[in-house]
Amino acid sequence: MLKPTKHTDPALSILAISGDLLKILRRKRVAGIAELRQQLRKSRPGTDRLFGPGASLLFSLGLLEYRPKTDAFEYVGPQWNCPASIV
Repeated sequence: MLKPTKHTDPALSILAISGDLLKILRRKRVAGIAELRQQLRKSRPGTDRLFGPGASLLFSLGLLEYRPKTDAFEYVGPQWNCPASIV
């Protein structure tokens, strides 16, 4: 469930991890799973267990597609014209 409790660290939630994944994938368009995990470890240590649920959330929202040949995720969501400082 995505509902937080008073003990939930906002930086270690599925929504935060999904946001980080979305930032990376919007910038690169296609990224391998190992590369995504490595970048998440750098930005938020201890988030390995949340990678799967975060990617599942983006997949269920229709923002990701998995490419089995390259073992990578591709961003397929809308292309927004926003300043680079936001992304």
